[in-house]
Order: sequence, then structure tokens, then C-alpha cells
Amino acid sequence: MNASVLTQPRSSIAALRFTAPTVDAVMAEERATSFTKRSIKTSAKLAGLKMAVSMMDLTTLEGKDTPGKVAYLCRKALQPAEPKYNVPSCAAVCVYPNMVKYARKFLGDNSTVQVASVATGFPSGQFPLRTKLEEVRRAAGDGADEIDMVIDRGDFLAGHHAKVFDEIAGTKQACGTAHLKVILETGELVTYDNVRLASEIAMQAGADYIKTSTGKVSPAATMPVTLVMLEAIRDYFFATGVRIGMKPAGGIRTAKQALAYLVMVKETLGDDWLTPDLFRFGASTLVNDVLMQIAKTVDGNYQAADYFSMP
Repeated sequence: MNASVLTQPRSSIAALRFTAPTVDAVMAEERATSFTKRSIKTSAKLAGLKMAVSMMDLTTLEGKDTPGKVAYLCRKALQPAEPKYNVPSCAAVCVYPNMVKYARKFLGDNSTVQVASVATGFPSGQFPLRTKLEEVRRAAGDGADEIDMVIDRGDFLAGHHAKVFDEIAGTKQACGTAHLKVILETGELVTYDNVRLASEIAMQAGADYIKTSTGKVSPAATMPVTLVMLEAIRDYFFATGVRIGMKPAGGIRTAKQALAYLVMVKETLGDDWLTPDLFRFGASTLVNDVLMQIAKTVDGNYQAADYFSMP
């Protein structure tokens, strides 16, 4: 890490401990539940489902990943369904750093589908800082458009907030031109207040997106946790004029859930955030359920699940 990043004063971080608002857990959970009860009619539903596809990061993060599997995922992201359904491409494919070069080669340099890569010791975050930053530089150098870093939850929970801030700031610097998504792993942060504080730290440190989860820990994304993060983004925008993106990841499996998340984004942040540039779904198992609902809306009947290729 650049020495200046470590030596700059962090008075704002000391203040965060006192200025991050306390979350009303009951209200957050009740409001999040209310978004699941909205009725969305046919034309709006179809538009919402296609929008959800355009916001998806298709992901493969397994030890058995191969260049061929990555190429298959890229193909799915480029054309999720038959042309007759007029479904947009997905937002990105997300892979391990050593698979970035294969995704970049398949998609080319001018694809609308971004290449994202997890880094910084994913999913634990328990790697030496030098190793984390080298992994980020390598992924960015191989052509990653986006880096999904994971914070060290041990440091955060131990109260080492300035250290967490500095690692995020150093990672942002190592990204170069790549966008940075900061994964909080909210399932391990225990409380909504911790989620709110971690969101504040990440945004102050330079995150382009804040992201709920790695998908490797349960619970992953939930609507109340996502609402807390969306409200942090809203307040940060009011204070700075800077728009930060949001990515709930893990645990979102149905089209109905996806639409409820979009309603929550619209009513919390407004229409400006209803774009892949500012909102993503990290849920590969979600895509086929959404595609099945699109086919049902267009054709009047469901296609079999095996009609759609696996993500």
C-alpha cells in the first residue's frame, strides 16, 4: 500500500463511531416486509423482470471452475434467453482472479457485460494485506472491470475501524480504473448498527458499490439488511452528492423477491438507482426463475426449467 494512504489523518473515521445513526430494527424489518406486498401488474411486471436481468452478476466461484465453464457463463450473460423474448444482457460475470483473463478473452474489450473478480482473500478476508493488494492488481491487470473485495470482519468487530478504512482505501488505489465493490458479509456483522457503520466506512473509503455478502455465509442478503444499506447510501448522497451503488448477493432466488427489491430501491433511492450502474443482484440461481416468469408473461404458459441453460 502507498505509505501516504496509511499516514493520512482519519479524524472522520473516529467521528463515525458517534455519527452513524442507530438503526430502529423493528421499523427496518416492518418497512422491508411492506415492499413484498406490492401488486405489480403485467406490463410493469415484465419491464421489472427484464430490468432485473440487466442488473444480474452471473457468478461462478468454485474450485472446479475451468476456462470452458467461464466461457459458458459469459455466453449466458450475453444472451440470457431466446431473442424473441427481447431480454437484455446481464450486467457482469463474476469469477476468481485467475479466471479473469478467460472471461476477458471471451467477452472482448467492448462488451456491455462487465468482468468482475472477487479479491482480497475472498471469502474470509484473512490474507496479509500485501497479498490482498497483489491479487487486486493482478485481476485488474488481466482485464477486470470491477473488483469485489471483502472486508476483514474480525478487524471490524474488534473495533479496528481505521484499519478497515485503510484497507478499503488501499484496495481502491490498487484497482486503478476498475470499480470497487466492498463486501461487508452482513451475516457476520451481527447487528443492523454494525451494518450501517460498515456501510459508512466503505463509502467514505472509496467504494463504488457496497455489497451485502459473499454468498458463502448464511444469512446472506436479506431485505432489512439491504434497506439499512440503501438508507446509508441515501444519506451519503444527501451529504456529498456522490451516488454509491448497491449489490445484495446470496439468498435471492425468485422473480417475486427480485421485484420486491426493485420496489425497495425505487422507494428508498428513486429512479436514478434503477440502473445496472448503481444496482446489481449477485444471485446466479435467480436468473432462470426470472426468465421463466418472462416466458410465462409473454407466452401465457411456463416453459420447463430445463428450457433455459444453467447459469
